[in-house]
Amino acid sequence: MEFDESFWDERYRQHGQHAPVWSGQPNPQLVAEAADLVPGSALDVGAGEGADAVWLARRGWRVTAVDISSVALGRAAAAVDGEPDTAARITWQHQDLTVSPPPAGTFDLVSAQFLHLPAPQRDGVYSRLAASVAPGGTLLIVGHHPSDLETSVRRPSAPGLLFTAEQLAAQLDPDEWEIVTCTSRPRSATDSDGAPATVQDAVLRARRRA
Repeated sequence: MEFDESFWDERYRQHGQHAPVWSGQPNPQLVAEAADLVPGSALDVGAGEGADAVWLARRGWRVTAVDISSVALGRAAAAVDGEPDTAARITWQHQDLTVSPPPAGTFDLVSAQFLHLPAPQRDGVYSRLAASVAPGGTLLIVGHHPSDLETSVRRPSAPGLLFTAEQLAAQLDPDEWEIVTCTSRPRSATDSDGAPATVQDAVLRARRRA
């Protein structure tokens, strides 16, 4: 299955205009890792319905929120219609970052939460995301850990889609990056039958040396 623009547009449409696909809450590892950062410019990769971008904007960040799905971005923009100050700090951008990379050396924070691609494609995209971090800025990548495949929680099983933080850290030049967080962090979840489960998030936070 190819997770392209048509796939994501259809997924959002299937849920109906007012039925969210996601929880509406910011990703917990973003909150854990970015709460202590000084607000600046942020790139929210795979912004979806906008919860992460909104959380950042409310904290004073200027956010470029990018997603491959225009349907998702329409929902995200509508969610802040009643918050003009928050909305003014977010630029919603319809873009496929596998084709059109972000500008280099631009953002104080680049956050990619659960952006899962086949390994060769992922390495290229994540390399370009790292390049878009400004000197002194932060790269934050979070994804489903491969150990999740051993739980009852549904995860994509195609080879190479899931990754560890250590795999990502190994791609960063230690002369250019300081690794701040490189871990597998447990999180409570619920499987499709409603049963409780514990999953692991692969969390990489790195600071680009000034």
